[in-house]
Formats: sequence, structure tokens, C-alpha cells
Amino acid sequence: MRKLLPPWTSVAAAFALNGVLLGTWASRVPTYVERLDLTEGALGVLLLFMGIGALVSFPVAGSVADQRGAVRVTRWLTVAYLVTTLCVGLAGTPLALGMALFVFGMSHGAMDVTMNSWATEVERHMGRSVMSSFHAMWSLGAGVGAAGGYLATSLGAPTWPHFGAVVVIAAVVLGPLLLLPWTSRVRPTGSAAPAFALPRGALILVGVMALAAGLGEGAAVDWSAVFLRDVLLVGEAQATLAYTVFSVTMVVMRLNVDWLINRFGPITMAHLSGAFAASGYLVCALAPSLWVALAGFVLMGMGYAAVIPMAFSRAANDPEVSAGQAIASVATLGYGALLLGPPVIGFVAHATSLRLSFGLVAVIALVIVAFSGALRPGPRQG
Repeated sequence: MRKLLPPWTSVAAAFALNGVLLGTWASRVPTYVERLDLTEGALGVLLLFMGIGALVSFPVAGSVADQRGAVRVTRWLTVAYLVTTLCVGLAGTPLALGMALFVFGMSHGAMDVTMNSWATEVERHMGRSVMSSFHAMWSLGAGVGAAGGYLATSLGAPTWPHFGAVVVIAAVVLGPLLLLPWTSRVRPTGSAAPAFALPRGALILVGVMALAAGLGEGAAVDWSAVFLRDVLLVGEAQATLAYTVFSVTMVVMRLNVDWLINRFGPITMAHLSGAFAASGYLVCALAPSLWVALAGFVLMGMGYAAVIPMAFSRAANDPEVSAGQAIASVATLGYGALLLGPPVIGFVAHATSLRLSFGLVAVIALVIVAFSGALRPGPRQG
């Protein structure tokens, strides 16, 4: 049976599992805010621990994946990610939560890098563009995780049994699929990627686009439920609907991104993406009610769905930088913003308001429009 399943299935399972665990955390942020009596600034500090953990993991993950193979390292990191999710669920004090979020961020960020490298290998093997479909599976997983959070919150379940149940189900259902046969290419130790990967040349602009998209996605992950609860004063269970709506929209869009790019081209798609993303955050920032805010999250999902996949595909096909190094460099900015952006949102919100913070994210989304031309690959050398 394992030999009959295509390699796409295995990578898709990795993306889905990664999304489920992050969506589970995102759905219970208001629970931690209430239980630990956190201010917006305090939550921002805790999210900073998570972001720093991810940031320091990126270059290490890329280097080890080069030497050991992306598929093997992704499997190792899956186990680490499951364990650190349990740690977050068990955290009962701000200090414990900060420490748990640091290792949670490390395992999440490292797995992001290695599974995207694995995805490019499978994409080349299949001979057609499938990167967006992998990211659709991530969004699907995040949506399922958020929906599970809605159910758990509605039932009044504490975080530790909720997170424990998610870890067990994800490991049993998706874990075996990650073990489908695949062999990654490895590099000799001396030719591994540099210790800290940042984009260069035209990839700098691609990385900045990924940064803008990562910031928007990260704000939706960590602040959507808090926004609905604290600004629009909805119930804790209803507050989880924001990220659920966002994730479902991302899934639908990402399942259609590849043919949309083929139809309109990456530059036009980037123009539309930035405009929708900015509109979504602006609508949400000005929303007077739950339903208007949810419409804003739909627009956000439509806007951000294509940007990260397009950035990674552009990086993987860069004429001057190897695929693994290029992806790691763009991921440093894109996923770094996804995980480091939310703390900044918290600090701005603490000084001003969450509405103003969301308005700031809307302005940053326009960077995607401004730098869209960077998605056009340059001529290949030699």
C-alpha cells in the first residue's frame, strides 16, 4: 500500500501536521491571556520567545538538512514538534509558557524550512508546479486545528487534554504518511549552506515580499482571536472563528493558486494579493461587528494565500543561488516575520490599540504590490 501512494502524499501530510499544531495553539491564545492575566505587551513578549526560537532554528535546520537529507530531518523535527506542543499545553505560568513557546517556535520554524526543501524535491520529481497545493494542506491543517480549538473552548476543555488529544491524533493519522519511501539528495559537509542565510541580489526583494506576507499571516495566527474577543467583545468560543475563516479561505485559494498563476502570471497575482490583503486588514481594523470582521479575514486569506508559495517557487528557481540555500534565505525573512511580527503587533497595540496595529499591517501588505516585479526570474547563467 505504501508503494502505491505518491510522494506528494507524504509531503502534504507533513505540511498538514505542521499546520494543525500551529492552528491549535492559535485557537487557544485567548485562553492563555485570560488564565495567566496577560496584557497585550506581556503576550507580545511571550510571542517574541516563540519568534526568536524559530529564527535561530532556520540556518541550523537548513544546514543539517543539506547534510542529512530534508526528508530525514523533517521526520526528526516532526517528533520534536509534537513533544513541544505538549509542553505548551502543559504550561501553567508565564515563565513556563515562554520557555515552552521558545522550543515550540524552534521545532515549528525548523520543520518549515526542511519540509519546504523536501517539497521542492518532490515538485521537481513530479515535473509540475505543486508547491501551492502543499501550502494548501498547511492551511487546511491550521483550519482543522483552529476548528478543534473552537470545539474544545466551547466544551470548556483545559489546554493540556486538548493539546494532548491533538498530538495523539496527528501522530496516529498523519505520522505514518511521513514514512513513505523517499530519498533526499545530500551535500558533503564542506558544501553546506552558510550558518546564517539571508537573501541576496533579486532575492532580497522576494524576501521582503515574503516578510510582508509572513507578518500578515502571523498577525492572523496570534492576534485574530484576541482582536475579536478584546476589541469586538465576542465570546471566547466565537473568537476562534476568525482564524478558522482565514484558514479555510487560504485552503480554497491555495488549491487554485497554480492555475491562477498560469492564467494571470505571478506579477499580476502579486498585485491582486497585496491589494486583497491590505483591504482585509483595513476592513477588520474598522469593523463594527463580528460579521464585518470575519469578512475582513476572508479578504486576508484571499490576499496572503499565493504570496509565500510564489516566493518559494521563485527562490527555488533562482539562476544564481542553489534551491536549498535560496529557500532558507527567503524563509528567514518570511517565516521570521510570521513568528517575530506578532510580538511587534502586541507592543504597538499596548502603546496604542489593536485596531491601529491592524491598520499598520494593512499598509505593510502594500509592499507585496510594490515589489511584485521581483517574482520574474532572471536569465539562467551558463
